Amino acid sequence: MEAAGLDSEGREFKNAEEMWRAQIGDGADPHKKNDWYRKGVGYWEGVEASVDGVLGGYGHVNDVDVKGSEAFLKTLFSERFADTGRNRHLVALDCGSGIGRVTKNLLVRYFNEIDLVEPVSHFLEAARENLASGKLMFSEMHKATNFYCVPLQEFTPETGRYDVIWIQWCIGHLADDDFIAFFKRAKAGLKPGGFFVLKENIARSVGPLDNGTVTLGLLEIFVANVTQSNALERTLNKTGFVLDNEDRSITRSDLYFKELFGQCGLHLYKSKDQNGFPGELFAVKMYSLTTDTPKRTHGARSKMPANIPAVIK
Repeated sequence: MEAAGLDSEGREFKNAEEMWRAQIGDGADPHKKNDWYRKGVGYWEGVEASVDGVLGGYGHVNDVDVKGSEAFLKTLFSERFADTGRNRHLVALDCGSGIGRVTKNLLVRYFNEIDLVEPVSHFLEAARENLASGKLMFSEMHKATNFYCVPLQEFTPETGRYDVIWIQWCIGHLADDDFIAFFKRAKAGLKPGGFFVLKENIARSVGPLDNGTVTLGLLEIFVANVTQSNALERTLNKTGFVLDNEDRSITRSDLYFKELFGQCGLHLYKSKDQNGFPGELFAVKMYSLTTDTPKRTHGARSKMPANIPAVIK
């Protein structure tokens, strides 16, 4: 990714390669990369296992997030699955599941089985409790089945098990090489006709506010004087990523994501912006990704788009 970026302290990077070299090294020292992941998990280990906790104090966006995700998922079901999947046993994988928020509020209503993978142990234990059969308003035909306490960079999905692999507000913790490696492994976990849904914060350029603060999502970078402000504004106008030094995650731009999708051997089937979030948050985008070339299926009426076009966990 050649576009410039910056971190939460205002440090500028001329490109993503420079940033990753500073964060995880050039591969000669594996301990530096391990330290990146250790600190990321360590941050979330200090966060309360609640909706407000996993949403960075923005628990009130839960409902609008779920509604946006559900609308996107229903469109995908109608286009990708015959009879919108009603006559098949549907299985999903919830990646970076946290406390099971997405599974409980969305996936369990559409899938017969959901597996959850999450590296933070107290989040996963909360998910087990939240998704216990007696607490769900669904029959045993819709349930959380497996709980894996494993980081994504080490996880390999079971071959051919999943209709949908859902990845939300977690992929920013993976370095680019692990991002690519994960998706290449995960492709084998999809059933024929299956697909990925990736929902993530998107880096975008904004201008400085009158009080000398530049807001990028939840990241506020104090600018000491007008000269610094102008320089930072020029950087933001070409921002390709934002690095969060606190939780060890990166918010990528739309173009950055699409470059990585290509390196993963994935095709962009459909994308949609999430609407209704507070203005101070990062923009959020949903991507549907397939291993096959996008095409219209099962008589879908909507026109297929061309293959173009936290904080929150």
